[in-house]
Amino acid sequence: MEKIIDHSPLLNLLWARQDAKGFISDQDIHDIAEHMDLSFIEVEGVCTFYHFFHRRPAGKFIVYLNNSILSDFSGYAAVRKALETATGAPWNGVDRKGLFGLFDTSCIGLSDQEPAALINFRPFVKLTPEKVQQLVNALRNGVPVDQLADHIENPVRYVPPDGKAVVFREMVPGRALQKLTQMTPEEVIAEVKSSNLRGMGGAFFPVGEKWELCRKQPKTPRYVVCNADEGEPGTFKDRVLMTKLPELLIEGMILGGYAIGANQGIIYLRAEYRYLLPRLEGALDRYRQMGWLGKDIPARKHFDFDIRIQLGAGAYVCGEETALLDSLMGKRGEPWPKVYFPVERGYLGLPTIVNNVESFATAARVIELGAEAFRRLGTPGSPGTRLLSVAGDCSYPGVYEIEWGMSVGELLDLTGAQDPLYLQISGPSGIGISAADRHRRFSFEDLRCGGSVMIFNHKRDLLKILVNFTEFFKEESCGVCTPCRAGNFILSRKLELLSRGLGRGADLEEIRQWGNLMTTASRCGLGKGASNALINAMDKFPVYFQKLVHSKGREKGFDLDSALGDYREAVGIK
Repeated sequence: MEKIIDHSPLLNLLWARQDAKGFISDQDIHDIAEHMDLSFIEVEGVCTFYHFFHRRPAGKFIVYLNNSILSDFSGYAAVRKALETATGAPWNGVDRKGLFGLFDTSCIGLSDQEPAALINFRPFVKLTPEKVQQLVNALRNGVPVDQLADHIENPVRYVPPDGKAVVFREMVPGRALQKLTQMTPEEVIAEVKSSNLRGMGGAFFPVGEKWELCRKQPKTPRYVVCNADEGEPGTFKDRVLMTKLPELLIEGMILGGYAIGANQGIIYLRAEYRYLLPRLEGALDRYRQMGWLGKDIPARKHFDFDIRIQLGAGAYVCGEETALLDSLMGKRGEPWPKVYFPVERGYLGLPTIVNNVESFATAARVIELGAEAFRRLGTPGSPGTRLLSVAGDCSYPGVYEIEWGMSVGELLDLTGAQDPLYLQISGPSGIGISAADRHRRFSFEDLRCGGSVMIFNHKRDLLKILVNFTEFFKEESCGVCTPCRAGNFILSRKLELLSRGLGRGADLEEIRQWGNLMTTASRCGLGKGASNALINAMDKFPVYFQKLVHSKGREKGFDLDSALGDYREAVGIK
């Protein structure tokens, strides 16, 4: 059996050097390697894996501008140009005085308020060229970043009526935890299993079953890990949940710890949400003061449990649970071969449950409200509610708590969708549907949704959307397996040919072949899902792609709307 070596302090040591001077020098690498009894190469390999660690000076004010497709359609290009002009810094570089560093980054969880950026990990939203100039002038004049940072709106646009909300209902700290005095760990697991609650991270594995499998493992200690690394472009529900109800996340983790017999929980927080640290740490301190964290937690069986927060460093692949566990242990976030599940061998090689923020929060409500009340909501095969991050061409972007079973049309009406044509469900790794699919319902029986709905109107160019998605996966692939590493590169080159009007019919067939190979042979969900949106679009809009390969250069104004006639005819819509 492979020996598990704990390098968990490594990310924190790298962050300390990064924070001190804005980059990590060779001497820093040597010092950390000596302190942890590692080689220079081992530390260098971890440091260079993560997006937010810089090996050269990156400026006193490090600016990360989100380059997702929603940012692009909201004014990204004008904001980027304004940043270069105002600061005098080149893109992906630093100005001559070392004051400003300008960098692209993937989605930062602010899709409802684009264009958005992080400056020294403080959020700035709804940027315009004028706002950029004002910010740069203020920073030059010594105004602190904290004073300039935006107060982030966290709108919950909709909850089910008649008191049917599960997550966004009145929160009384400790109410769910009071049940611990009446329930054994086995009874907690049984109640969660009875609710049929599934994990809300995208895999939808039953939460109670995962907890039961972990409890049955003979090894101890066991661990509870919260995946707060929502990096799928278009997704921001966990940001809203942690801002508004961090107590619910904490109570869900405590219940999980009690259920599996763990003494330690870890919240893996994406670096893009670093500004949420004070809010989360404050909530943890309050629970320690109330006696719900620490020693001798009130429960039917003796129970000690505490929670710490581990800050990530910028890697979408760490949203995959095994890559996340490697990152927690101070390693490169590379997915594991599926030999063991984390409930068998997880953090430090010991039994571990990994659930996301929404899953823990909903589990706490299940214990508070009861499994029967939870099952009365939703549909027979999809009980309860789910949170959707909705953004794009709509009047009311934000988080929607819907009962499973709501139709696409109902959601579009609630959001004030503006001439909707195309919806991307579950982010770039999900599927695209037409607004003509208004009858389809969000449920496990029909349209599963990992938490993101991006709305695009008829003015948007489908190919541009797909190019953005593919570039995202190419940049975020960890590179450990060939199908994903090579496949995303080849797909991006094929789309480049189509964009230039140089594509052939054979390119479309090769896109399908590579997509099938990636789905079949990639090690983790990133590679398996990277071609989903592209292949799905080719299936749904064949005329659009045929026009791409038969035109000499892209026609002016050629967009998705021009190729929808065949689809409308097929589904009987005029």
